[in-house]
Amino acid sequence: MHNSDRITHNPLQMGGRPCIRGMRVTVGLIVGLLAAGRTHEEILKAYPYLEAEDLTQALAYAAWRLEERELPLASA
Repeated sequence: MHNSDRITHNPLQMGGRPCIRGMRVTVGLIVGLLAAGRTHEEILKAYPYLEAEDLTQALAYAAWRLEERELPLASA
């Protein structure tokens, strides 16, 4: 499991999606902004309550989730 002290899950907040430090800012939002070409500096300026480490951990969490899949075992 991914070890992160900044990614939180609360079923009563944002539909249980992973958020940054209990705020209503989802990992998906951060990854989407970065994918759209926004820089870390632009995101931090738009969301002044975020910290650089929040962005780093959001990306690390997203990468970890992409690798964690349940696949059926191949049969010979």
